[in-house]
Amino acid sequence: MTKEKLFAFIKKQKTAFISSVDEQGYPVTRAMLAPREMDDNKIYFTTNTSSKKVKQYQENNKACLYFYKRGRVKYQGVTLQGTMKVCTDQQTKEKIWRMGDKLFYKQGVTDPDYCVLQFIAEEAEYYCDFKVETIKF
Repeated sequence: MTKEKLFAFIKKQKTAFISSVDEQGYPVTRAMLAPREMDDNKIYFTTNTSSKKVKQYQENNKACLYFYKRGRVKYQGVTLQGTMKVCTDQQTKEKIWRMGDKLFYKQGVTDPDYCVLQFIAEEAEYYCDFKVETIKF
């Protein structure tokens, strides 16, 4: 599995599962909408600045993402490990912003409760047909 094929697989998925580490050291996994953008080994999501996960990533930036596709016979899954950066700078917020976001962030792209999560992948594990491949970034 090449990096390009891996990211092509991720782009087709509608849901992402992201994990952070809480204050007691436990993993916390949440379902998120599909990534907004992918660039090199970076994957971008939007979220509320006031969310628990933002606080968790600010305290411990270790992160994990998971994507899967379940067919009738074939199951494919990708786990990515890396770090999560909380971006509140206006340039990044504008880059990721979409018009429909105003529904969630009433003040628009400058809403202080709108931020971008930038995941930086270090390693991926791809599973399909009882085989596992590791991809280093």
